[in-house]
Amino acid sequence: MSELEKRLKEIVGTENVLTKIADVYPYGFDGTATLKQRPAAVVFPANSEEVSALVKLAQGLKTPIVTRGSGTGLSGGSVPVVGCIVLCLLRMDSILELDTANLTLFAESGVVTQKIFETAESAGLFYPPDPGSMKVSTIGGNVAENSGGLRGLKYGVTRDYVMGMEVVLADGSICWLGNKCVKDVAGYNLKDLFIGSEGTLGIITKTLLKLLPKPGARETLLVTYDRMEKAADTVSAIIANQIIPCTLEFLDRKTIQCVEDFAKVGLPLDADAVLLIESDGHSAAVADEAARIEEIAKQNEALKVVRTSDPVEAAKLATARRSAFSALARIRPTTILEDATVPRSELGKMIRFIQDLAARTGLEIATFGHFGDGNLHPTFLTDERDEEEMHRVEEAMKEIFDYALSLGGTITGEHGVGLAKKGFLEQQLGGDSYALLGMIKKSLDPMGILNPGKIF
Repeated sequence: MSELEKRLKEIVGTENVLTKIADVYPYGFDGTATLKQRPAAVVFPANSEEVSALVKLAQGLKTPIVTRGSGTGLSGGSVPVVGCIVLCLLRMDSILELDTANLTLFAESGVVTQKIFETAESAGLFYPPDPGSMKVSTIGGNVAENSGGLRGLKYGVTRDYVMGMEVVLADGSICWLGNKCVKDVAGYNLKDLFIGSEGTLGIITKTLLKLLPKPGARETLLVTYDRMEKAADTVSAIIANQIIPCTLEFLDRKTIQCVEDFAKVGLPLDADAVLLIESDGHSAAVADEAARIEEIAKQNEALKVVRTSDPVEAAKLATARRSAFSALARIRPTTILEDATVPRSELGKMIRFIQDLAARTGLEIATFGHFGDGNLHPTFLTDERDEEEMHRVEEAMKEIFDYALSLGGTITGEHGVGLAKKGFLEQQLGGDSYALLGMIKKSLDPMGILNPGKIF
């Protein structure tokens, strides 16, 4: 038994340490295709004090620590580095408090996001962030990656619902940031610094979340088009009419065909684009908003508009969007989902660029995502064993990011930088801003033991 293994077991117990190759192998990758690295050990702490002790041990041994939950990330943010300890927080899965007086929920980082949503709903409350992976992803990972979701247009991303957090710093100290106060402007906003930091500045162990009253009514619309440009025009018109639906998602022709083949939800196979739109709120307001959206869709030559307020039917339609990644993953051996985002006024240009790029390079690229946010997921269906094709994929990705940045966009709207996009970060931020990020990292983690190689 190595000295590292012996000391890890002293902290968390023998049964909570993995070191055999076969045991640690599944923790060598996350949801990002082509990125993998076997760690030296995987540990499962039970509480913040054990996390602190593990960080102090890593600091003393100068051994990197990579924190993860369910490993659903799509930018390589929790892929290990050589010789590292993977800190898996899945044992820390308790909801510590549901405060209905203050509309907050306090949870450990290993709680699955779906459980957060269901616990809030059981009290007549609402936790809006809904990453596509919410049935398996953990709240700690959502905060560390600042995850988005299908309701981002109206309700924002995870950051908008974090009121406080407990974080273990690189020296092992345990800090509390934030509180239940709706207004608090005391000192620097350190809480926001850790949201989306991808485990590079500290390890988030507990989070205090803001909840909302549960919307009284919902109505869902499925709108089909024979041309993608008409769908894009509809989105622009909805926003221009000052309507902000809860959800405004789209699927392109390729994604529609794959989803229908996979999930059998009744999507029109002859459509070039589908919009999935959801309105929520007071019943009268929802009915009015849905009617206005339907009218705008028809003005923009929609082939068909389906409206439903039936929860079962709405869930079936939502499945069309939520299953998009899984459906596409069945087509080729390797599926690479990207995350470019542009101002909404530039959506039509970005879509056309991706379609032209696919035709020009001979690559199979499906596109779906959050039209209302301008957040597109061009998804490459490829085979990592084909070196020549993978080279073309990498070149095509670079073209997509370059074009998105030229339109005033960003290299990631909700999945983070991680390993996958760190080569583009300085291009987006500029030299001085990029250097500022480096100074923050160095001040909080001078030895560079926390998730090294990510973002930078």
